[in-house]
Amino acid sequence: MGASDNTKGLALAVASSAFIGASFILKKIGLMRAGKCGVRAGGGGYTYLLEPLWWAGLITMLLGEVANFVAYVFAPAVLVTPLGALSIIVSSVLAHFVLKERLNKLGVLGCISCIVGSVVVVLHAPEEHMPDSVEEIWDLATQPGFLAYAGTTLSLMAIVVVFIEPRYGQKNILIYLGICSSMGSLTVVSIKAVGVAIKLTLDGMNQLAYPHTWLFILVAVICGVSQLNYLNKALDTFDLAIVSPVYYVMFTTLTIVASSIMFKLFLLAVKCRTDLAKV
Repeated sequence: MGASDNTKGLALAVASSAFIGASFILKKIGLMRAGKCGVRAGGGGYTYLLEPLWWAGLITMLLGEVANFVAYVFAPAVLVTPLGALSIIVSSVLAHFVLKERLNKLGVLGCISCIVGSVVVVLHAPEEHMPDSVEEIWDLATQPGFLAYAGTTLSLMAIVVVFIEPRYGQKNILIYLGICSSMGSLTVVSIKAVGVAIKLTLDGMNQLAYPHTWLFILVAVICGVSQLNYLNKALDTFDLAIVSPVYYVMFTTLTIVASSIMFKLFLLAVKCRTDLAKV
């Protein structure tokens, strides 16, 4: 994967962040309006599905996710995901002027810290090996390390959803966003697999004949819908100025961990440092 591909991936990631940051505002307004005439999303209601502004936010988010999806095809997840920090700036600025949510000095410091951390990750991200087939990605996804991560994540989320979320979801922002971010980390690695499959298919190597491709699509859809559901609950219950940075940090951290385990980026980084030391 060359520098030009990384550049395309970075450009798409930046565009994605702008769309996603704006979508948070539209969805928040839609959820607020829906909450006035029915059961709120935070209380388990779905009246927001009748609110046009929520759908406008969803469509804007989908545009951002499509750009993000293509970005994952060209660049490593550990390079693309941290650029989501830009969406914090967009959503925070818009929340300040549109939703009248005041961003205090500590909030500004938090946003700056997110951006600085993202720049550090981007500058030091190891180059990711481009898999030659969906079968190769399947081999990576079924290695013991990633299976342990996925199994642990799903087990913990099941416990949180059944026992903790009903009691503390409305009180602690980490509950909704923890579920959302954990499912999101699995969504990203699945989308990465689907993106690679599409890219290879367009290059003349048909990957749609493999059942693994459709399994990755199924996982991406299930995890993506679950992620969206709990993000709606968080947005409806807490201020966007809090949801956006906390969600970004949790989602980015878990995505980097999941991608690093699956694609063995920790080992790759160590190998690169060893090779440089030899030189």
